[in-house]
Parts: sequence; C-alpha cells; structure tokens
Amino acid sequence: MSKRLRVSLILLAVLGNFASPLIARANFNGNLTVEIDGLKNTQGQVCASIFASSQGFPGDRDRVIERQCTKITEKSVKLTFTNLKAGNYAVAVMHDENDDFTVNRTDLGFPLEGFGFSQNPEIRDRAPTFEEAAVLVAGANTDITIHLKYL
Repeated sequence: MSKRLRVSLILLAVLGNFASPLIARANFNGNLTVEIDGLKNTQGQVCASIFASSQGFPGDRDRVIERQCTKITEKSVKLTFTNLKAGNYAVAVMHDENDDFTVNRTDLGFPLEGFGFSQNPEIRDRAPTFEEAAVLVAGANTDITIHLKYL
C-alpha cells in the first residue's frame, strides 16, 4: 500500500469520527418534562397537549401531536413527553376537575376550570399564539413549569 493511500485512509477515518457525532445530533430526539403547579385542588385530572405548529393551537384536538392526562394526587404534577424530534413545541394544559376531558366554559366563553400554557404568557382577552408559548426542545431533557390560572 502506498504512503499516499495510507494517509488518505487515515484522514478519512479521522474525519469520519468527527462526522458521526454531528450526524447523531441531527437525528436526536429529546424529552420534554412539564411541571404543572398552581392547582387549586386535587379533584379530577390534569391534561397537557403538545402542538408542533401554530395550526390549531391551542384548542384543536385534531392538531395535537401528543396528549397526556393524569389523576391529581398533589398540588403539583409532572408529565414527561418522550422521543420528540428537535424543534419548537407549545403546550396547553387544563385542570379537568370533573373528568370530562373538556374545558368547561361560562355562557360568555370564559374557562370555568384552570388552564395554562408553556412560557406562561400573560392572558388578557385571547389565547396566546404559538410563538408566545413556543419552547425549543433540542437537548436530552427540556424542563418547563406551567403555572395554572383560574378565572
């Protein structure tokens, strides 16, 4: 084997070792752990829905990429969504006090049960936009806290 060919093979092997971690990171999936606090009681369940785009956020159930609900045993609840592709996500949470999987509303449309969103945007006269609630999931574990609001 010629010296030039040996050097080329060694160089190729070294470059391959640098490229492999970059390729692995590009395909990396992560976890999003959502801590939900501010629950006014331990009745019912808390449900969190994840959206990957502005389409349908925050209320269109058909646009939810994943949803988790759990019975409430303490005034703070943690849910973990696993194997999410790197990207921006927005989370909508509700305290479903009567276990009907619906945000119950007044005749004027105001929520009767607790609700919250990732990034805890200020709520005035409308639901937040996807951009206001977006969270970047790009590492092994991303942890956020959502503070529930009750009207």
